[in-house]
Amino acid sequence: MTAASLAATHEVFNQSTPWTDVNLFTTNQPLQEALRLHAPGLPLEGLTALGAEMGSAEMQAHARLANTYKPQLRTHDRFGHRADVVEFHPSYHALIGAALRHGLHATPWSRQDTGHAHIERAAGFMLFTEAEPSVLCPVSMSYAVTPALRGNSAVWADWSKGLSSTQYDPRLALFSQKSALTMGMGMTEKQGGSDVRANTTQAVPDGEDAWSARYRITGHKWFFSAPMCDAFLILAQAPGGLTCFFLPRVLPDDTVNAIRIQRLKDKLGNHANASSEVEFIGATAWRVGEEGRGVAQILEMGTMTRLDCALGTSGLMRQALSIALHHTRQRSAFGKKLIEQPLMRNVLADLALESEAATALSIRLASAFDRKDKSEHEAVMARLLTPVAKFWVCKRGSAFAQEAMECLGGNGYVEEGGEGTMARIYREMPLNSIWEGAGNIMALDLLRAVRRADTAAALADELAPARGAHPALDRMASALPLRVDAMTTEAEARRLAQDVALAVQAALLYRSAPGAVFSAFCDSRLGGDWGYSFGTLGAGADLDAILARALPA
Repeated sequence: MTAASLAATHEVFNQSTPWTDVNLFTTNQPLQEALRLHAPGLPLEGLTALGAEMGSAEMQAHARLANTYKPQLRTHDRFGHRADVVEFHPSYHALIGAALRHGLHATPWSRQDTGHAHIERAAGFMLFTEAEPSVLCPVSMSYAVTPALRGNSAVWADWSKGLSSTQYDPRLALFSQKSALTMGMGMTEKQGGSDVRANTTQAVPDGEDAWSARYRITGHKWFFSAPMCDAFLILAQAPGGLTCFFLPRVLPDDTVNAIRIQRLKDKLGNHANASSEVEFIGATAWRVGEEGRGVAQILEMGTMTRLDCALGTSGLMRQALSIALHHTRQRSAFGKKLIEQPLMRNVLADLALESEAATALSIRLASAFDRKDKSEHEAVMARLLTPVAKFWVCKRGSAFAQEAMECLGGNGYVEEGGEGTMARIYREMPLNSIWEGAGNIMALDLLRAVRRADTAAALADELAPARGAHPALDRMASALPLRVDAMTTEAEARRLAQDVALAVQAALLYRSAPGAVFSAFCDSRLGGDWGYSFGTLGAGADLDAILARALPA
């Protein structure tokens, strides 16, 4: 035998190809159907283009590189001067530039009213998440803070154009010299976390100027995500109480503000995004809104970011499902393709139901944002479904990712691959559940929503189109409004959030999904024909139809 033949130990076969160079939108029938239900007539050319770009090998390579080469903090320059600069890999800039180019940040607030600006942006946010979610942190915050920033009309007049621009500009420069601007938020502190009323950062009045009431800020923030944004909305204790402030990195006189980045967080996932701890040493900020109204304004901003948490998790679910389906169609074991094995078919079909239900609920919530100022029902749905979707969809994410990873076996557990790897998806999943309020905070927000007199009736109206379609849904739909009216204890709030989510998901699937998907979802999630893990659908589930729906061959 030759040396070459001795060295050739084996031929590589029975390995799947990468899930790459695919159009993430045109292959996603559940998302398309949700858009047809809530935004009929919405032009789809932009989403089709975005789906192709985010599914491309080029963007997936950028996603891998941006997460492999993490942001680096430079607190000082080589001469000893404070620098407070975070440096990113070029792939990070390529990704966030694409997000702004597709209008995933503050553009819904500046577009001519088409009636679908938020839902179109939501679909795009989901598609982008499939490729890389980390860089969307500053994008999401820019989206969330824009309405609140109008509380300072002078700042809004100067910053609104830059915040809606689609020409990304990463430079540290005066706002008027940049082609586009991004914004972040700084709320939590070491001692308080979600309890922002415990904040100790102090704001001392410092006169007035063209941007209205000016203050000096001294204190810290324990989680200050995306510190390279151009400005931030923060909370601090003013003489009149906890107040919202606008804090730019570069001041109007072109000097750098006194924002000291102490260190970057070493996080489980979300590696492409820089999350930091900062201190303010007499930093300059301008009041947004009235003194003492900070909590009300943060709740408004939180509503927007919580929508994005549900959208982001739905996008990650979809990508994990697609990779699992793509892999099992090619990989063989025990004489059959994995997807032909009965147990694997049950697992994949169960995951497909969960993914489509998450998409349906998230897009429904986005549609409420488009219509809440024109319809009382939609306003109630926005209040009700925001904590429900954030709670339930994000709670399901980690278990979903683990099961999808198992479909790939050991290949799913390694940190390798040009596409959005299962390992990266798995590490990312817990973030959306924690960020902007963990499960208990969402349950408490739900209690506040249901204590309004109009909530139970609005929920009944929301479920009404599906009445009579499935006995398990009918039972839950009849019981939920009574439970909403009778809800008095915090201890039951999580269960209520779960059941509202499942009932609304089922009602939405009745309107947008095939009968096989709707029936299997109701039988399993509402009717009890289900176990305690994925892959336990009952014998009556039409696995063939569910899998055909999930991803075209």
